[in-house]
Amino acid sequence: MYLSVVIPAYNEEKRIGKTLESTGEYLKRQNFDWEIVVVNNNSNDKTVSIVQDYMQSIPQLRLINEPRKGKGYAVARGMLDTVGEFRLFTDADNSTTIDHMENMMPYFNQGFEVVIGSIAVKGAKIAHKGGEPLWRTIFGKLGNKWIQIFAVWGISDTQRGFKIFTAKATKNIFPKLTIFGWGFDVEVLAIARTLKYRIKEVPITWNNDPFSKVSVWAYPQVLMQTFIVFLNRLFGTYKN
Repeated sequence: MYLSVVIPAYNEEKRIGKTLESTGEYLKRQNFDWEIVVVNNNSNDKTVSIVQDYMQSIPQLRLINEPRKGKGYAVARGMLDTVGEFRLFTDADNSTTIDHMENMMPYFNQGFEVVIGSIAVKGAKIAHKGGEPLWRTIFGKLGNKWIQIFAVWGISDTQRGFKIFTAKATKNIFPKLTIFGWGFDVEVLAIARTLKYRIKEVPITWNNDPFSKVSVWAYPQVLMQTFIVFLNRLFGTYKN
């Protein structure tokens, strides 16, 4: 097995180091091949130099620069520029630790091609003092109803930044992306559904970072972009 771990990063100088340390330490103990790819998305702090420093102690770590602004651009670039048989993208704040993959990988042997972390299914946990602000919880639950109606019915949590894809699914899904803002997660899963890939939602332990870059304005953006996904599906955009 070969696993590629993609980490999009925008001004992550305060968090990327610890994430690389814990991720690298875990992967070094495994008996499969792996790589970590950090995709720098227009950072203007010390993110790049910190990653370059860690490349000395983690030979399987590499850095990609994606000049187009938007997390979706960074994730798509990383997922398509890696070589793993399985490709995981995860957040730079390490809100979902890499060891969660242990509970997710077995589902690929059951025929699933996309396996995603979720805090909205049975067994999910919120770390002590790691919960989201109340406004994010409320908006998240209301927003998911909208997302299910217009984009991906049956998926209770589309927004966690911890998703694993087979190489084949990656190559077929990510080139079709049209949305690169906060709604890109919704579109990724909607495209997967359109292409008949099986999606499994797996419970995770979530530790929300108090310095999260998700603002209140991200929610109306996701709702608007979800409707665009609906129109794209309606007009067959993802089948072309």
